[in-house]
Amino acid sequence: MTVTLADVAARAQVSPATVSRVLNGNYPVAASTRERVLRAVDDLDYVLNGPASALAAATSDLVGILVNDIADPFFGIMAGAIQSEIGGPGGRAGGERLAVVCNTGGSPERELTYLTLLQRQRAAAVVLTGGAVEDTAHATAVATKLRKLVAAGTRVVLCGRPPAPADTDAVALTFDNRGGGQQLTEHLIALGHRRMGYIAGPEERTTTRHRLEGHRAALAAHGVADDPAWTVHGRYDRRSGYEATLELLRREPGLTAVVAANDTVALGACAALRDSGLRIPDDVSVVGFDDLPFSIDAVPALTTVRLPLAEAGARAGRIAMGREEAPPGGIATIRGELMVRGSTGAPKEA
Repeated sequence: MTVTLADVAARAQVSPATVSRVLNGNYPVAASTRERVLRAVDDLDYVLNGPASALAAATSDLVGILVNDIADPFFGIMAGAIQSEIGGPGGRAGGERLAVVCNTGGSPERELTYLTLLQRQRAAAVVLTGGAVEDTAHATAVATKLRKLVAAGTRVVLCGRPPAPADTDAVALTFDNRGGGQQLTEHLIALGHRRMGYIAGPEERTTTRHRLEGHRAALAAHGVADDPAWTVHGRYDRRSGYEATLELLRREPGLTAVVAANDTVALGACAALRDSGLRIPDDVSVVGFDDLPFSIDAVPALTTVRLPLAEAGARAGRIAMGREEAPPGGIATIRGELMVRGSTGAPKEA
C-alpha cells in the first residue's frame, strides 16, 4: 500500500500542509514539529515525489556514492573513479549525470538517511563503498532500502563491501580482505616473526573482522600463538595507529612486528616506533593494507597489500550506468597483491 502525505500528517499529528512545508523546506517550522514529521516519514518509509522532470522518467540524472570518510584516500580514490564513469547516454544534460558523494562518517543512521533521500530523488544509481556495519538490525534495514531502490529502477552496486542478500538484486564487488590479511602475516612468519602485534580497526566493521580473521588464519596454519593481548582495536586513522602501538609495546616490549589495519594506521605505528627509539625494520617490522598512494613514499616504504581501488571503483561506475555486465551471480571477489617493501625484514633473533 502506498504511503501518502496524509498518512504522514496523521502519524505526526499535524496538517498535510505542515508536512509539505517540512519536506520542501520553504517555510519556517518549529524544530519539535519538524522532528516529529521527519520521524513519521522514516517510520512510514514515505517517499517524496521528486522534481517534475524526475516524475516523467523512471529515474533522475542523480547518482549517489556513499562513503565512510571522503577525506580518507581509500574512499576518495574509489569515489573519484566511480564519478569518472557515470557520464554517457541517458542524461538530459549532454549525457552527463550528477554525482552526489554522501559522507556517512561511519554512522549507520546517516547511511540509512542517505539511502532514503536517494530513493526520494529517484536516483539512477547508488554505489555503496567500503565495509558494512556488523549489526543485524542495521543490515536488515539496509537490505530493505536496497530492495525498494532496485524496485523503483535504481541500479545498486556495492564496491569493496560484502554482498547484500540475494533478493536485493544489488551487485557486489567485494575485496578479499581475509586473503590479504593472511598474505601479510604469512610474509612476516616466513621472515621469522613470531611475536606480532595487531592493530585492528573498529570492532563493528566487516572489514575489521575479515582482515583480522585472515591474520589469525595465518597464525593458526603455522602454529603461532595468538595472544589476545597482542590485538588492539581503534579507528582507521594515524592517531589510532600511534596510540595502539604504544599500548602494544607496553603489553609486550619484545614485539618484532606490527600488523596494521590499513596504511594510515601503519604510518601512525611507524611514528610511535621511531618516537620509542626503535628502528624499522631493524627492530620492528611494520605492514599496512590497501597500498594507498603515500605508502611507497613512506620511509622506509611500506609493505602492504595493494587493493585496486581505482579499478574497482571504475568498474562499479560502469556497472551502475549499465555499460558493463554484472559479474556472474552478481558477485565478484577482488583479490589484493602483496607489495613487499622496506618496512619488513627478519627479526634480530631469526
